[in-house]
Amino acid sequence: MGATEAVFRRLKSLITGGEYAVGDRMPGEIALAKEFGVSRPVVREALQACAILGLTETRSGRGTFVISVEEKPQLTFAGIDAGDLIEARRLVEIPAAGFAAERHTPDQLERLFTLLDKLAATGDAREWVRYDGELHTAIAAASGNKMLTSMVADTRRALDVQSEFLNLTQDRRADSDREHEAIVRAIQARSAEEARLAMADHLERVAETVARIDG
Repeated sequence: MGATEAVFRRLKSLITGGEYAVGDRMPGEIALAKEFGVSRPVVREALQACAILGLTETRSGRGTFVISVEEKPQLTFAGIDAGDLIEARRLVEIPAAGFAAERHTPDQLERLFTLLDKLAATGDAREWVRYDGELHTAIAAASGNKMLTSMVADTRRALDVQSEFLNLTQDRRADSDREHEAIVRAIQARSAEEARLAMADHLERVAETVARIDG
């Protein structure tokens, strides 16, 4: 379990357990970092995860406040309901992967493998999220379909928030790396069917993770 995940779980327990009541102002980042023995960025990311669950809200110049001791019944990522985002991703990214297998150029394939290497090499969570988004966008671009590429790019913010939340709080990075490689290998083999199946499997794993949180 990473530092951010550990702090997130502790903060969530304190809030849902009633240690902090609705309306309470949370201790500042410096105080929480000292209490948990971590850096301020770790605390900031953990608080962001709490906000996604609907537990806290950060108010500019005032601090972070508890707004609920119960998680939201439906996760949202950048204002988009998790269920809507997953449904849209299936409709767009699965066929895009199939087209990418059939239509990719050598340069596009090289870009995909470069991004796989960057995902595997980085130890920075935020950097990993950026490469994750770039990989999914690059797969869509390799489809040769400008509309599919635009649709993936338009949902980038929501995808990044979803990716960051799941990988910080649910330790999905290693599994995601394996799933991403399976997609790219199928694209390399020019197997549209395998590419669609690999992307479908990846999105199903994401959906299952979100369902566990919502449940």
